[in-house]
Amino acid sequence: MDKQNERSKILGEDPIGQLIIKFSIPAVVGMLVNALYNIVDRIFIGKGVGSIGIGAIFVGSPVSLILMAFSMLVGIGGNALASIRLGQGKKDEAEVILGNSLVLLFIISLTLSISGLFFIEPLLKVFGASDTILPYSIAYMFIILIGAPFQGIGFGMNNFIRGEGNPQAAMGTMLIGAVLNIILDYIFIFIFNMGIEGAALATIISQAVSAIWVLSYFLGNKSMLKLKKENMRLKKSIVKDIFSVGFAPFSMQLASSMVTVLLNNSLNTYGGDVAISSMGVIQSITMLILMPIFGINQGVQPIIGFNYGAEKYDRVKEALIKAIIAATSVVVIGFIATQTIPHKLFGLFLKHDTDIMEVGVKALRINLITLPIIGFQIVSSNYFQATGKPKQAALLGLSRQVLILIPTLIILPKLLGLTGVWAAGPVSDLAASILTAIFLIKDLKHLGEDNIINNKIIEER
Repeated sequence: MDKQNERSKILGEDPIGQLIIKFSIPAVVGMLVNALYNIVDRIFIGKGVGSIGIGAIFVGSPVSLILMAFSMLVGIGGNALASIRLGQGKKDEAEVILGNSLVLLFIISLTLSISGLFFIEPLLKVFGASDTILPYSIAYMFIILIGAPFQGIGFGMNNFIRGEGNPQAAMGTMLIGAVLNIILDYIFIFIFNMGIEGAALATIISQAVSAIWVLSYFLGNKSMLKLKKENMRLKKSIVKDIFSVGFAPFSMQLASSMVTVLLNNSLNTYGGDVAISSMGVIQSITMLILMPIFGINQGVQPIIGFNYGAEKYDRVKEALIKAIIAATSVVVIGFIATQTIPHKLFGLFLKHDTDIMEVGVKALRINLITLPIIGFQIVSSNYFQATGKPKQAALLGLSRQVLILIPTLIILPKLLGLTGVWAAGPVSDLAASILTAIFLIKDLKHLGEDNIINNKIIEER
């Protein structure tokens, strides 16, 4: 049995629960490890540079979010299409998508890198950097932008490794980079005393190693899909499809960047540097909790995508329900931790700082009060993406990150001051979850009818 037939048998016939465990656990571990890129940076910077360093990284986070958004646009969009093509038995078309995706990732990330380096200082001022934070943020983000092509290729192409049915190799990509990042962080910050620049240098070196690892996988003998020169000529129809399907995660990530800009400015207005640094810690804690959810999403996406393409709708529903249950279990555990031991969580990142602890603990409890429902919202949005319905996926993602969150960030602080800034996220999460439930129930009722039409539309493009 060749690799494609073996993969088809596994995704189309193996028990859904076993498949989710097989695909999601490596993805969850990989995403947690990948989160260490930012979290370890902040821990080392918090201990070695101080809270002002964490604030500097948080102010620059819209830049990182923009870079990640474009990686997701191509990587997740291309992988979703490739998974559907493999489910339809069209391996050659999947390889064309793979080749086009690599070229797009390189061109886009290089363009963003050059543009960002020219405009980094005015951008950071717009992003809410105070005079105190600005020099630290420039020093960090300048180096991060130099390594943007490594991040784009490493993160974007790693989606295809998981999508073709090799989650262990995908996890290995992130594991290698994250472990190296931890080692280099310690060396550059505490041995060479390079401060915040050392943390940035450790990150891009690690991302470069990950990118090389991913490319070697698709050029070697272990992959089912191969990188071929003839597939690296951009095709308008393929690019259009990649952008169409990848638009949902791209828009959500880009929206996160826009919201972070608004958030930074609100924090600076109502709470100053202490509030910004506190939110930098809260974001890291939130990332640690949500990364497993994104891992579950990545693990279940090829399962849903393949069975959707193969018109096995009962398996699609089963995979969705079990993924929601798994995601909800994770966020409930995170909710309990953030509500009961917030001081200990903050202590991981900072030396004893009364001002930040007082502000940050209150903020953490308010900001993450709706954690138990977030797993459902994220997984359900991913369902629409995995089944090739980018409009619905984009709307649901944007409802949480833009359509509701931005108005709440504008209105609530005017009414409640700094507390309103902390409360904006939970209000948005609740409203978005209700909207998502409405869309999901409607879609599942007509799954067998509508998916046949959607598959034909995708195939004809």
